[in-house]
Amino acid sequence: MNGPTQAAPSSPTPATGFVARLSNYVADGLRYWEPRRLIYNGVLALVVLTHFVAAWPASQTKLSFDLVLGLFFLAVLANVCYCVAYLVDIFVQFSGLHRQWRVGRVVLLAIGIAFAATITHFFAKGILSS
Repeated sequence: MNGPTQAAPSSPTPATGFVARLSNYVADGLRYWEPRRLIYNGVLALVVLTHFVAAWPASQTKLSFDLVLGLFFLAVLANVCYCVAYLVDIFVQFSGLHRQWRVGRVVLLAIGIAFAATITHFFAKGILSS
């Protein structure tokens, strides 16, 4: 008596191949970008804190619930902007430029942090200076 018959494994279709590649690229992007989000947020927090301390004691008088809510809104917006790196990352990974992208990721991170810190500087200066 023979056991239950097993169906032969089907070959992947182009759609499942694409989904598998996309899944791998997204996972790779998450492993790279998410730990670095802490650096990004730390730099932006440092910019705001520097402006707060530099404008002391006038900045103390500006402390309010609305200011905290405004800073929270800007922090969330900055983190949404950080997610743009994922679009670039996935696009480049699909291009097959993996070796070059190791350097490119670092460059993208540095430029992104510098750009976000510049925007944060102007917002913090406008909000906290007298």
